[in-house]
Amino acid sequence: MVENPDAATVDAVGKVTEALETVERARGHLYSFHQLTGSADLAFGDAVAQLRAAGHADWAERISEELIGLNVLPDRWTFQVVEEYDDGYYRECRDLVRSLLESLTGGRRHLQEQQMKADRRTPGRAGHEAGRPSTPPGGTRRTPALESSQGEQVFESEES
Repeated sequence: MVENPDAATVDAVGKVTEALETVERARGHLYSFHQLTGSADLAFGDAVAQLRAAGHADWAERISEELIGLNVLPDRWTFQVVEEYDDGYYRECRDLVRSLLESLTGGRRHLQEQQMKADRRTPGRAGHEAGRPSTPPGGTRRTPALESSQGEQVFESEES
């Protein structure tokens, strides 16, 4: 494990994790797109029934035939778009970032933010405690042992 990566590495890895967080947000928007489009398709179905009941069978028929069940992309409903994204771009990003973190930071995910917290908090003040450090996902847990006289936390490793 890389115990203390240099500042340039921490900054570069921070940019990589920022990019992955943006990919995560994009994935969330893609799931929103999936759910919203599905909800719209169901609402069109409800509208068809109401249009028929209101005497507008021609419009009900057009919506039923032209919109309900329409592919959003050639040959694809939204669930297929989501699955392709998850199995392709998203998986590649996530796996590559995980490998990079393991190689350069021992898997620790938020070293840049950890340093920012250390720089910005007021040691000894309630609500400004250092807390536990960034840890690898499902990896070795590190727990705080004590706070030094300078207000910095000292850590000792525990076996998982």
